[in-house]
Amino acid sequence: MGYIIDAQELVREFKSGEKMTRALQGVTLQVEEGEFVAIMGRSGAGKSTLLYQLSLLDHPTSGEIILDGVVTSTLSSEERTKFRLERLGYVFQDYALVPDLTALENVAVPLLMQGEPHEVAYARATEALASVGLGEKTRHLPSKLSGGEQQRISIARAIAHRPKVLFADEPTANLDSETSRQVLDIMKRLNDDGQTVVMVTHEDEYGALADRIITLSDGRIVSYR
Repeated sequence: MGYIIDAQELVREFKSGEKMTRALQGVTLQVEEGEFVAIMGRSGAGKSTLLYQLSLLDHPTSGEIILDGVVTSTLSSEERTKFRLERLGYVFQDYALVPDLTALENVAVPLLMQGEPHEVAYARATEALASVGLGEKTRHLPSKLSGGEQQRISIARAIAHRPKVLFADEPTANLDSETSRQVLDIMKRLNDDGQTVVMVTHEDEYGALADRIITLSDGRIVSYR
């Protein structure tokens, strides 16, 4: 099927005062189209830092990332933003919903930002919400929904434009175990339908749902399984 992500020798350094910290130390990895990959490791291992490089939310200090056949280092800032909007989806642990917008509006807004006609954006948003089991809650504000329902809205928002890769950073961190399982079941079902998923998690139980686990320690990959 070919690689949807090809990352070579990624280094990410952060400077604090006179001190330089190397959060990633030459990470090389590939993700195949349609694969579900979990990135695991202890706190401070570099998991979220790696996810932010792979998903173009941050720039590596050195190294190269080829995403969906595009050498991303050649993209301008505007092109990177357009690439993220059109080809990538994101699920974060804090949901990141707009409190004054309904569930349907939260999902439709990114589609409208991409220039989709109103009717198309809202039709896709409705379809995405139905796919995560929230077809009856389209008019609810986030404050009227549980944490699990809010996270399911964020998943619907992330998949409504049919991204090439869905990135998830500890998507169950703020949820109880039963709700976490529901959210992970949705992500597994999306993957079964062909969605490429790259997820950071510290829970072995959730990592076991993935096709492959990449374990980091001190900014290096220490195992593939």
